Amino acid sequence: MLKRVKNLAIFGVGLLAVGCTMQPKESASIIIKNGTILTIDAKNNVIPNGVVVIDNNKIVALGDEALLSRYRAKKVIDARNGIVMPGMINTHQHLPMIAFRGLGEEGIKNRLFAYFFPLEGEKLSRDLIYKATIHGTIDMAMAGVTTYADMYYHMDEMAKATKAVGLRAVLGETIIKFPVVDAKTPYGGLDYAVSFINEYKNDELITPAFAPHAPYTVSKEKLREITQLSGKYNVPVLMHMAEFEDEAKRLKLKNKTEVQYMDELGVLTPRTLVGHGIYFSDKDLDILKKRDVAVSYNPMANAKGATGIAKAYPMLQKGIRVGLGTDGPMSSNQVDLFRTLSYASSMQRLKYNDRTIMTPDQVVRMATMGGAEALNMADKIGSLEAGKLADIIIVETESANMIPNYDPFATLVFQANPANVATTIVNGKVIMEDRQLKTYDMDKNKRQIREIEKDIASFAKELAKKAKAMN
Repeated sequence: MLKRVKNLAIFGVGLLAVGCTMQPKESASIIIKNGTILTIDAKNNVIPNGVVVIDNNKIVALGDEALLSRYRAKKVIDARNGIVMPGMINTHQHLPMIAFRGLGEEGIKNRLFAYFFPLEGEKLSRDLIYKATIHGTIDMAMAGVTTYADMYYHMDEMAKATKAVGLRAVLGETIIKFPVVDAKTPYGGLDYAVSFINEYKNDELITPAFAPHAPYTVSKEKLREITQLSGKYNVPVLMHMAEFEDEAKRLKLKNKTEVQYMDELGVLTPRTLVGHGIYFSDKDLDILKKRDVAVSYNPMANAKGATGIAKAYPMLQKGIRVGLGTDGPMSSNQVDLFRTLSYASSMQRLKYNDRTIMTPDQVVRMATMGGAEALNMADKIGSLEAGKLADIIIVETESANMIPNYDPFATLVFQANPANVATTIVNGKVIMEDRQLKTYDMDKNKRQIREIEKDIASFAKELAKKAKAMN
């Protein structure tokens, strides 16, 4: 549970500001004051009326008001009793699908193969992927998501768009056994991924990755090759796994699960992050823990798609690294994590008939430090500590839905929504302040998306009729 820290001058630095009033103040880039700081550190410390000091792209100090006598900055942000916390981390996305958000909702049974894939095959392009990524990253930035992990196509376009808005991302180029928009031959995404990795391997905001679609859409030979290359380049592998109940059947497995199959191939490593994991057995969880594989829990998308409820609570109890994800914007229709926070807690309580599990502080940790751990980035992001990168959000507490605010963790999980995010900072740069985006022309973005919407609408309507007829 949370621990409140009072009368602490420089939390995480080990120095006191007492007696420093006569000393020249140290210069910093940004000071945040007057907020309740949720550090999400190892002890879950909370600092009432706290101060965070940022210099360039890092946190240099955090503590109580005594820090104001030690540091000065050109920019001072008054959090006005808001919640100051690490930026949230969305660990499973297909962000350009935001261009298709709201389509295919007519009760189509096999929505993935009868609707998703045909729609992508007809309408995806470099231009759409870039513009849709701009829109999606704006949506996330204004909702307090500072880092996201994605599996899609034309990752170089996604990287450019993500950097234009100013977010941090782990971007995995999709590798699959049939031709797609950016690969005209089966598995063409593998060469694309290697090129993308070489281009972005030293970028400060973009972490390139491999993204084999799923065990049932990628051959065992290619899975082994991808695993070998991920070790060579030291990059993540993002993959869907155990999302559907029939995946072992698709692989024609006998007396073994998909996880056991992957383990026998030797392709489960600490660099692996799997999305969904709904149908993991207890033995599967033992294997995942042994191989130190991370999991993205996507409760809202899985509920909407009626695919099932993952064993997130047992995973956490076993010490598996678990982050939160939304899945693509056609699956949950969301890219932020606020409703997902509530789903993450409520669905587990429903599954295990126990309202004492998945407490708000645990769920907020999953959305921050849990995501950082799942992406092997916990040394850089996920908590507010001196020396870490300054990925920070401020959530206001003055709106009607935020009052009363007895417990900031409970307020975030069960009351807050994206509109309560006042300020978003990524890598020490203010992306949004007082609900005003600083990095991209919002009107231009709206025009771009409305043009895409106009182009897609009629085709999508006819496709939906055909797909529903196949039910």
